[in-house]
Amino acid sequence: MIKLFALLASLAIFAHGGSDDAPRLTFSKSFPGSVPPYFAITLAPDGAATYNESEDPDNSEALHLEPAATRQAFELAERLDRFKKPLESGLKIANMGQKTLRWEQGSEKSEAKYNYSTMEDAKALGDIFERIAESTRMILDLRRALKHDRLGVNDAVLRIQAAWENRKLLVTDDILPLLDQVAMNDAYIHMARERAARMADALRAAR
Repeated sequence: MIKLFALLASLAIFAHGGSDDAPRLTFSKSFPGSVPPYFAITLAPDGAATYNESEDPDNSEALHLEPAATRQAFELAERLDRFKKPLESGLKIANMGQKTLRWEQGSEKSEAKYNYSTMEDAKALGDIFERIAESTRMILDLRRALKHDRLGVNDAVLRIQAAWENRKLLVTDDILPLLDQVAMNDAYIHMARERAARMADALRAAR
């Protein structure tokens, strides 16, 4: 019955599409001393998302998440009662970063903060957002290399390839144009162009 409710709720969410009353999921993590020490991700039902390593909205990076991962994120949020209940385990463990999950839909707003949760759905949802963050940082690294470090392009593509092989890559629509740019530009070393072309083919084949 719970699974049926989550499915029906997620269908209703996606029916809203990009309307003004569509919900938004936000995940933020504050962990001073880590790299980055803070990031926040906001996700809409149509896959539109933003990534920000500051609290200034003007610094956010726009991206797009795959439909399957987007749907899974909203289904998990529904199963967690849209964060209206505590997620913190209360266990005495090391600091793993202050995390916040927030649901916003019209006048409805709810959030839960936690350092560590024993709830499997909370772990799964946090993992999705961590993978989005990791994927976005790879995009930013590759963009910087394309502009300022031609020799570093191959290393950036190699990190993307490793993430793909380990099933950690989520924002492939944003990565594909960058891989194509590497593959078709003789300014980059042959190894980088060849690897980028293979990665682009693999990502398109997986769609």
